[in-house]
Amino acid sequence: MTEGELAGETVALAEALIRVDTSNPPGRETAAAELIRDWLAARGIESELVGPDPDRLNLVSRIEGTGDAPSLMLMAHTDVVPAPTENWTVPPFDAVNRDGWLIGRGAVDMKNELAARVAAFAAFAASGVTPGGDLVLIAEADEERNVSDVGMSWLVRERPDLLCDFALNEGGGFLLELASGSTVVPISIGEKKVTSVLLRIRGASAHASVPDREKNAVRDAARAVDRLFAHETPVLVSESVRESLRAIGAAGSDEEMLAWAAGQHPVLEKMVPAMTRMSVTPTGLATREPANVVPPVVEIVCDCRALPGQDERDVRAHLEAALGNDIEWEMELLEPMEGGEESAVGTALYRACEDFLAERLPGAVLMPMVTAGFTDSHWVRQAGGTVAYGFAPVFATEVGEYLRSMHGADEKIRIDDLVTMAEFHLYAIKRMLAD
Repeated sequence: MTEGELAGETVALAEALIRVDTSNPPGRETAAAELIRDWLAARGIESELVGPDPDRLNLVSRIEGTGDAPSLMLMAHTDVVPAPTENWTVPPFDAVNRDGWLIGRGAVDMKNELAARVAAFAAFAASGVTPGGDLVLIAEADEERNVSDVGMSWLVRERPDLLCDFALNEGGGFLLELASGSTVVPISIGEKKVTSVLLRIRGASAHASVPDREKNAVRDAARAVDRLFAHETPVLVSESVRESLRAIGAAGSDEEMLAWAAGQHPVLEKMVPAMTRMSVTPTGLATREPANVVPPVVEIVCDCRALPGQDERDVRAHLEAALGNDIEWEMELLEPMEGGEESAVGTALYRACEDFLAERLPGAVLMPMVTAGFTDSHWVRQAGGTVAYGFAPVFATEVGEYLRSMHGADEKIRIDDLVTMAEFHLYAIKRMLAD
């Protein structure tokens, strides 16, 4: 397959995938898995659809190796977040290709990377080269919500035969031009822990016409929300964060490195604090009484992102420090804390990413980072000790546009980046399995 053919197939496949509405909820990712299965079959490549829910199946394909090299997994999820049409200038699932842009839900997260990985997988298969280790392609369901146990959490438990030594997934690859003059490209080597927290704020039930202002749970809930937003968790700088900061030129004490890095780019201004602090963010409020009743309980739902190594005790300590002792509250974790795994740098796959970057952007620096968002890399790191990186080159799309449109209206990416993604993945496959 020529470079031109690889580019054309990647773009066409990305367009086709975007036109399959896999909004989660409800998901219905089987339609996207079937599209990829048929696309691979037309190129003589076998695959299988697996999973516990017929409407939410995962696609798996494998090119078996000779066994004398590490194995490599290419992974990408098929579901997308819903796309309310407000503020969209095009229908979200039309996959509009216009003026060098691909616009549609999933163009950034992550049918772009899915198409690039599938196309690179097929291009390697067409080369006829037998890899030294297995090459496994997985297009998994239910990453965006991760509550139904039908995607990667199910796969690593029920199909451990698919686990590989290395994996490429989402989470990095965008371009940052720093104030220092350096060019930096983040690569995700780990993630924060994630859970949902339910706070129950208690007060006294009463008729709303004669409310007790001192024991009103709604008033206390308002205070609690305000305090949670105002509270700053103590900064914790891990060795992996120090490595990340030093990689981009930071020096001095932890405080000096953090301040310098945060001042280098608007993205780092937000990303650096997220790498060093727990966050508990209110995202919903609920009561269960009619309007004429002062409720005895108000529920606050919070998104929680904890640092690697932290646990439920740290979450409780965060809440105690934020809320004080004049509000009556209870805490419940709505789901187990997941994530918090990190992969080592300095591996063969990490060097392959560095070398590709050096070829395409001479002088650019790869920045290892622990990301605030959760990805399916966690499952393979936890289950198989897989070294998993989030990396897909995004060099043409301006980083602000790229991050703004993720989960937003008019989600879009430059066509040139789709092509570069496919070229990178084919490069990485050959470096890892065919050299």
